[in-house]
Amino acid sequence: MAEEHPILEVRNLKKYFKTPKGMLHAVDDVSFCIQRGKTLGIVGESGCGKSTTGRSILRLIEPTSGEVLFEGRDILRLSKDEMRRMRQKMQIIFQDPYSSLNPRMTISDIIAEPLRLHRLCSSSADCEKRVQRIMETVGLAERLVNSYPHELDGGRRQRVGIARALVLQPSFIVCDEPVSALDVSIQAQILNLMQDLQEQLHLTYIFITHNLSVVNHLADEIAVMYLGQVVEKAPAIELFEHPQHPYTKALLSAIPVPSLKKRTEMQPLTGEISSPINPPQTCRFAPRCPYACDRCTEGVPALRHLGGEHYVACCLCQQ
Repeated sequence: MAEEHPILEVRNLKKYFKTPKGMLHAVDDVSFCIQRGKTLGIVGESGCGKSTTGRSILRLIEPTSGEVLFEGRDILRLSKDEMRRMRQKMQIIFQDPYSSLNPRMTISDIIAEPLRLHRLCSSSADCEKRVQRIMETVGLAERLVNSYPHELDGGRRQRVGIARALVLQPSFIVCDEPVSALDVSIQAQILNLMQDLQEQLHLTYIFITHNLSVVNHLADEIAVMYLGQVVEKAPAIELFEHPQHPYTKALLSAIPVPSLKKRTEMQPLTGEISSPINPPQTCRFAPRCPYACDRCTEGVPALRHLGGEHYVACCLCQQ
């Protein structure tokens, strides 16, 4: 049986920003692929480039270079009209459910806006039916159709954001920290909803977060980013049980364990964070790495295959 082609393949993606001090390497040579119906979690500290990666893939910001193959087509080569049609298949759920919603529009108008922009409704009645259907799918009561964003709590506002993303019936969604702005009690509800939607609608996710506990709940595979580069990538279970990169180990050690018997010794990171502006051609984590050696300054370590689907960019793991 032939192996299924990935729905998304990212090759050597780069996004640089010009600053007065030089070129800021927000995303620097990132590559990965995702199989249809799966979830890739992208984790890392604030400023590591994970959100820029997601937005570059959707061309919400234009990448500097690289390839983004969606269903076999390089979307970076598409014209504006072609990309507009492609956006029906590729959507995003934003981090802050309040700032991403127009406060002057009702909930029904917000959800219906993509349908009107893409001219997918044959009539107003058809549009209303589609809005009601997707509201029911994401757990929004019909009585909220004429409400405004400020009248809803954070959980319901994020459900509106999810409904707006789903109303075009996409196959791929970038989830840009969709629960980080919500109360902990609401986070679990939204995560469970997203899991149910993925199974029902056969969705493929990129799930961006700084919280490894959250991504472990959802992701099939996890990519760890540090200063614009992927330093480790592996299936979620493998990454949690056998982390290889020192940065990944430090992140995992910071996860609180609700147990008096099992205690994890934290591995605090010290040292200066390397500047992402004109970074040197060395390991960017070396100034904070407790295992750094002379080899770390000899070049940028490439992602090396350790076996299975486990890859790591670290001199210590190279023979």
